[in-house]
Amino acid sequence: MDIIIISGLSGAGKSRVAAVLEDMDFYCVDNMPVEMMPKFVELCLATQGRYERVALVTDVRALENISDLFNTLDEMRGMGCVLSILYIEAEVGTIVMRYKETRRRHPLDTAGRGIADAVKEEMKILLPLREQADEIIDTTGLTLNGLQRRLNKRFMVGQDHKTMNITIKSFGFKHGMPIEADMLFDVRFMPNPFYIPELRDKTGLDDIVKDYVFGLEQSNKFLERICDMFDFLLPYYVEEGRRYLVICFGCTGGRHRSPAVAQALYDHLCGQGYPVDCIHRDIDRA
Repeated sequence: MDIIIISGLSGAGKSRVAAVLEDMDFYCVDNMPVEMMPKFVELCLATQGRYERVALVTDVRALENISDLFNTLDEMRGMGCVLSILYIEAEVGTIVMRYKETRRRHPLDTAGRGIADAVKEEMKILLPLREQADEIIDTTGLTLNGLQRRLNKRFMVGQDHKTMNITIKSFGFKHGMPIEADMLFDVRFMPNPFYIPELRDKTGLDDIVKDYVFGLEQSNKFLERICDMFDFLLPYYVEEGRRYLVICFGCTGGRHRSPAVAQALYDHLCGQGYPVDCIHRDIDRA
């Protein structure tokens, strides 16, 4: 069981980090008290594999002694957990601006000491934790895409293909374009099997239609170039932290050409190890 302990400065972006990890299929719990962590691990282990990747956001300022956290982490390691400490920080000026924008009060800003002094005090309190961290992320000037790339690189090694879900959809233009499309391709440049009597009642999933569609030179060149394009693009989408991609192919009625092409790309990407779904929206419509 892999557990990431997310901690660091207030206002540095711990909750944002947890949200990104949640999109990466971690089970995330915000504001987890340190004393409850071992019991939580017991409950996760009892599910026998349901919770294998967990991220816990914790605020250690409430502890009387920060060594209590380290003792708890040692206890969790003894239970068979692989732990990583992810420390989130930002420059003092950045945190001050964030608090002013949200009009929230810093937890250590008491007796009118000011946000900047409160942040500096928190840095001193958390210094022992920072020194023990496996990864330190400074969110000053870091965009969401930059944060996604940083976390992907650190925690998704060897699992790149699993970080993006791809949906391939065929449709007919006469039934309306799918609004969810990220990329849309019009395959109406291919001759229409609808006008061939023996193919009219078939679909693009039938071998006789597929043989007709891909027996055409332009169809084969199109499929070859589409596959090459996505072989090139998808690793970069993954690197950028893209989580979902909807690829749509349209023909006139959505029954012959677009299902054949969509299914061919589906087979190709499955062979590359990507998690792919294929939907033929209008294949049974007149």
